[in-house]
Amino acid sequence: MSNTVAITDSRTGKTAELPIVSGVLGDPAVDIAKLNKELGLFTFDPGFVSTCSTKSAITFIDGDQGILLYRGYPIEQLAQNSSFLEVAYLLISGDLPTPRSSRTSSTTSPTTR
Repeated sequence: MSNTVAITDSRTGKTAELPIVSGVLGDPAVDIAKLNKELGLFTFDPGFVSTCSTKSAITFIDGDQGILLYRGYPIEQLAQNSSFLEVAYLLISGDLPTPRSSRTSSTTSPTTR
């Protein structure tokens, strides 16, 4: 099974094979990077509703479902249970700090100097 989608311009008969890309969560997407080069077309998506602006290993957003995740953690959970420094550590390293690394980083925090 091919991981592409073919788009044919009915006016010209030209076809473009575009790759399908998948993230960790959510629906797959069509990579339209070569659409203009191959068919001379751009996409139009009012309100940026069905368009991914970039690949991200950090953030997942589904506005229709009200989902915002950072590194797989719901934002509500992080806001209620984690400090600013813990969330910063998560964004940079990919994991929440262990209790030991939390103690170490809190002793070197600018607020404790």
